[in-house]
Amino acid sequence: MTDVRVRDALRTFVAERDWAQFHTAANLAKSVSIEAAELLECFQWSDAADDERVREELADVLTYCLLLADRIGADPSELVLAKLEQTRGKYPVELAKGSITKYDRR
Repeated sequence: MTDVRVRDALRTFVAERDWAQFHTAANLAKSVSIEAAELLECFQWSDAADDERVREELADVLTYCLLLADRIGADPSELVLAKLEQTRGKYPVELAKGSITKYDRR
C-alpha cells in the first residue's frame, strides 16, 4: 500500500525538523482525527467539494496515519489486510452484498 520511498520521505521530513519528539502515538491519533474533520469539512454544505482541497486534506489524513503506523511499528499494508480479513468474516458476501444495512439488523 505504501512503499519505502513514502515512509523514508516522511521519516526524513520529520527528522529534519526534529518533530519526532512530538509524535507520540496519542498526538498522532489526535492529528488523524483533526485532519479527518478538515476532510469532512470539504463536504459540509455540498457533495460537490473542491477536488484539490479534498486531495490536500486526504493527504494530511494519510500522512498522519502513516506516521502513526510507523510510530507503533506497524506495516500499514499488513494492518489493512488483517482488518479486511476480519471484516470479511463479519460481513459475508451472501449476507451483505448490495445492502447498507448491517446484515444482523435486517
